[in-house]
Amino acid sequence: MLSKFEQVQQQWGGTSDVIDHWLMSRQQLLIDYCKLAGLPPFEHKQRQLPTAAQLQLFSQQLVDYISEGHFKIYDMVMARWNATGYSPTEEISTLYSQITETTDPLLNFTDRYGDIKEDDEIPDFDNDLSAVGELIESRFELEDELIELISESLACPPGA
Repeated sequence: MLSKFEQVQQQWGGTSDVIDHWLMSRQQLLIDYCKLAGLPPFEHKQRQLPTAAQLQLFSQQLVDYISEGHFKIYDMVMARWNATGYSPTEEISTLYSQITETTDPLLNFTDRYGDIKEDDEIPDFDNDLSAVGELIESRFELEDELIELISESLACPPGA
């Protein structure tokens, strides 16, 4: 996921303030996921379960990322499109719909682990965290496609 993120950042970073903001939010979520999962460069000598505070922080950041994508970033793109006379294509609408399909499963993770206490048992944590990683990766791939379409639409407005 990190190498793919770096490719996307190199390709689309700097093309639009909307896309830059989106990529920065994504980068922070990815870093926090890697910390939580103990992935390089955040590996621990002996893998331990995260603390309740770490789970709560990641859960809140995941909710923030999802909310920002659905509301702030989409609204920023729509405002920019309205200013240039562009409207979303069917392909853009389909991609956005596919992205929203990842929302509930990700929020289920935050519901399960966002209010966890230090002494709570979390026997399925590794499986749940792995599933969240796969969902995030899938969401990022769809967002990458959407970023490409948005970048192209913002670079060449209708009638230009």
